[in-house]
Amino acid sequence: MAPWIPRLHLFEIADQSWFPAFLRAYVQTGLTHAWTTRVPLLQPCSPATLVANILRRELGASVSSNTYIDFCAGAGGPTPYIEQALNQQLDATRSNPADDTATSSSASTYAAAASLSPTKAHAPAVSARPSSEDAAVKFILTDLHPHVESWEKAAAKSPHLTYVSTPVDAAAAPADLIERNKTGGKGVFRLFNLAFHHFDDDLARAILKNTVSTGEGFGIFELQSRTFSSFVSCILFGLFILLIAPFLYWWAPQILFFVYIIPIVPFVLVFDGLVSSLRTRTPDEVELLLRTCGAPGDLTGWEVKSGSETFLWPCGFLTWVICTKKAGSEST
Repeated sequence: MAPWIPRLHLFEIADQSWFPAFLRAYVQTGLTHAWTTRVPLLQPCSPATLVANILRRELGASVSSNTYIDFCAGAGGPTPYIEQALNQQLDATRSNPADDTATSSSASTYAAAASLSPTKAHAPAVSARPSSEDAAVKFILTDLHPHVESWEKAAAKSPHLTYVSTPVDAAAAPADLIERNKTGGKGVFRLFNLAFHHFDDDLARAILKNTVSTGEGFGIFELQSRTFSSFVSCILFGLFILLIAPFLYWWAPQILFFVYIIPIVPFVLVFDGLVSSLRTRTPDEVELLLRTCGAPGDLTGWEVKSGSETFLWPCGFLTWVICTKKAGSEST
């Protein structure tokens, strides 16, 4: 069903250069919690785990044949959690091959999310199970504005998560980044987590052109859409932050100050959430951009799938678009 309001490419406060960097970091932390926390009874799993479930279900056997590169990773966002959830699921399947539908029931809790306070980065531990480690899928964090300090902390927690410390333009991915991650028969699958709605149509086309010219697939995952239920969930999220902030930020009184005394953080989360809803494209709109992006070759060899799944009852829906190169299609 078509949305009841046209797409409006309005501005988000946290994207503005005049918005203080330290407040932007607080807002990004709140968004990470939106991806990684699980509310008992209202959520079967965290949204990050839900993305891992969708990737595994929709990509099938090919899910382990890709290197997943987040081209708009920001401060890290959900990708480290998606990596953990997906590799846990794949490891469980390898341990019990008779159960093809094995899934990880673990999800990040408030305590787990809060435990991500800054710690000194350390070298990844060597796994005691080389066969599983060799089969694990790799995730890479990149961004036009790298958050190296945050990425170091995330990468220190998993041997399967790395990052590129130099700026990476999603519309002009470095050839060496693509080629070195295609070795051993692997494909490159791009992730856009709560990111694709930030691009205007021209930039979106340029990114899609580069994507289909250099990779085997991409996934767009958003926590909002141009629907009434999405607007309601954005407002509820602001109230949710007010309710749980003491549990998440008890160790950071400066954050609590900007949540309760001067409530900039919840205001920006709600305002930007509503604007993000207005900026989010439908699957048909994404496919139209794909078909008109000007990429060389035959784009009919690419298959587009999409869906919407509940991540927070009753009004929170995760929308997704997954595009993959059909079997037998030649690289562009």
